[in-house]
Amino acid sequence: MKHNQENRIMSMWGVRALALVLGIGAPLASWAQNAIQSINSTQQGTSEVVRIELSEPLAAVPAGFTIQTPPRIAIDLPGVSNALGRNSVEINQGNLRSVNVAQAGERTRLVLNLKQATNYKAQLQGKSLVLVLDTAAAAVAQPTPSTSGEPVRFAESLNREQLALKDIDFRRGNDGAGRVIVELPNNQVGVDIRQQGQSLVVDFLRSTLPDSLRKRFDVTDFGTPVQSITTAQQGDRVRMTINPRGNWEHSAYQSDNQFVLEVRPQKVDPNKLTQGPGYAGEKLSLNFQNIEVRALLQVIADFTNFNVVTSDTVTGNVTLRLKDVPWDQALDIILQAKGLGLRKSGNVIWIAPKDELAAKEKVELESKAQVAQLEPLRTQSFQLNYAKAEEVAKGLSGQGQSGGGAGTKILSPRGSVIFETRTNQLFVSDIPSKLEEIQMLIGKIDVPVRQVLIEARIVIADDNFSRSLGAKLGATDLRGIRGGVPGWKVSGDTRVTVGGNMNAVGGQTLQTDTLNFSDTSFVSLPAIGQNNYNPATFALSLFGASSNRFLNLEISAIEADGRGKVVSSPRVVTADQTKALIEQGTELPYQVATSSGATSLQFRKANLKLEVTPQITPEGSVILDVDVNKDSVGQATAAGFAIDTKHVKTQVLVENGGTVVIGGIFEQSDRTDTTKVPFLGDIPVLGNLFKTTTKTSERTELLIFLTPKVVTDRNGSL
Repeated sequence: MKHNQENRIMSMWGVRALALVLGIGAPLASWAQNAIQSINSTQQGTSEVVRIELSEPLAAVPAGFTIQTPPRIAIDLPGVSNALGRNSVEINQGNLRSVNVAQAGERTRLVLNLKQATNYKAQLQGKSLVLVLDTAAAAVAQPTPSTSGEPVRFAESLNREQLALKDIDFRRGNDGAGRVIVELPNNQVGVDIRQQGQSLVVDFLRSTLPDSLRKRFDVTDFGTPVQSITTAQQGDRVRMTINPRGNWEHSAYQSDNQFVLEVRPQKVDPNKLTQGPGYAGEKLSLNFQNIEVRALLQVIADFTNFNVVTSDTVTGNVTLRLKDVPWDQALDIILQAKGLGLRKSGNVIWIAPKDELAAKEKVELESKAQVAQLEPLRTQSFQLNYAKAEEVAKGLSGQGQSGGGAGTKILSPRGSVIFETRTNQLFVSDIPSKLEEIQMLIGKIDVPVRQVLIEARIVIADDNFSRSLGAKLGATDLRGIRGGVPGWKVSGDTRVTVGGNMNAVGGQTLQTDTLNFSDTSFVSLPAIGQNNYNPATFALSLFGASSNRFLNLEISAIEADGRGKVVSSPRVVTADQTKALIEQGTELPYQVATSSGATSLQFRKANLKLEVTPQITPEGSVILDVDVNKDSVGQATAAGFAIDTKHVKTQVLVENGGTVVIGGIFEQSDRTDTTKVPFLGDIPVLGNLFKTTTKTSERTELLIFLTPKVVTDRNGSL
């Protein structure tokens, strides 16, 4: 594609194209006092010198411009004729191929056809105009990436034998650019550059690669667009593959034996709401002083191969110097400088002052408006399949709220619309152009709405554990009941006896008629039952041989472990951007007082509710506005049952068929309760006979999973 452009532009800038711009004519010595006598070229050091001999000295250094592709230098000589007797001078020396001479009116243009783009300097030496061209090895080239993958020749290969590359280096520029620097064996190495996908491929022709350079360079740490560089030998050439990332652009240049490829990041100001116009035209350089605007526009027309029609009111001169700018940007600069505008139709560009363009467009619009007022109306019916005819009719007449606001009427002032609800049809009467617009509009809005299946899974898991350990300790003395003397002697006739309470002591000392066994305990701290189950017990009794005195011990213990999981899985199908609701549960009655003092019965819901609004994105993902409630009956109170509520409301982005956890509530409760006899319960080991200990651990977790699936056809299949 690039070579085709070069061939096109080379032919354009040939002698025939120059004849179109300036017109080739024979020398007109009758009117010209100055004329070109000879053109020759010599090599001086690293520069090429082109000397144009004239019959008279020039008053000032003439203006010129350069073209990158194909490489050209154009010099305009006003008031100079062509006295060479021919229109082309073959040079074929160094970087210069030939010089074309084209004369038109009182002006002659010199076109230097180069092998490679280069810079030049112009100076006057008596009656001679001297052009000094920089050496081709130091010329700057900026190859345009080839979308077709074809190589762009950066430099021709002049080596007859293969030579080894000396070194490869990488550096980071001040602007974040990555610079690949290759030391060449000489300045005659040919280089091809092309863009292949997201990679840059550089071929060094007739070259070899030393083993020390045959590897992959990881340059990620430099912080440039370049991530890696890979070099390999490919036949008689060395291939370098550069892998950048993100948005980037590249340029290359060679200075003596050093080749530099620069990859720069493309920066976009995120604070700008709109970026400037993007220019993608082929680059050119222009250097003119006081040139007519019409002639300058013709230069751009010849460069772009567009047909340019210039209004007779376009006048004036302009002075500008542009270097390596896209041609469309150069045209925009010229138009803005002279207050001009353009209109493009196909490959024809019409250029005129902005006021003139606006006036012509105003006349055309007024003419169309007058035609619309006189054009006969036509009635057409539209059968709607998915949209409601009433809503579409309101939108056409400017009464609906669809699309961001009311009041925008699509019909013409003479148009009207009616709808038929039973058959879902529209009947529109309007001019033919409006009917075409309405038909296109209905074709875009009367489409089936995509549907989404939302599967929700609500999981409530609990894990409970409790342990209780306690003891009963008691003693009794039956000697008093059996005819003996109860208790233990303290002093003289004073004795003491023990018991769980006064009833037990009174029974032992014959103060009561009977003895209740339960009254014999003086420590009663048994384990607490769990889940309506009594704890396990173990009893031990110590007594004498006469069975008159007893020491009773009862140990009780219980442990409970419970695990449970409640899974609720509501599913609902809804249209895109339409709210869906699915609800299941119980309504609990409760009484409330009225203003008259009486009571009335009302209901509260304890249910599972899923409310969701999906929005399908252009890339196929789903945005979900979700509201999930999981209520259950709680503890009973004097006013009625309490409601345990778990609620999640959020917005998430999920890929089609993916699953996301939109909420999680985790509760953990650890509790240790100890009941003991003061002082005695603190005794090591034996203190366990005087206390009871209960440990409880409860864990509850709520998880909500959502899986949206876009329905792909009308039958609801996924």
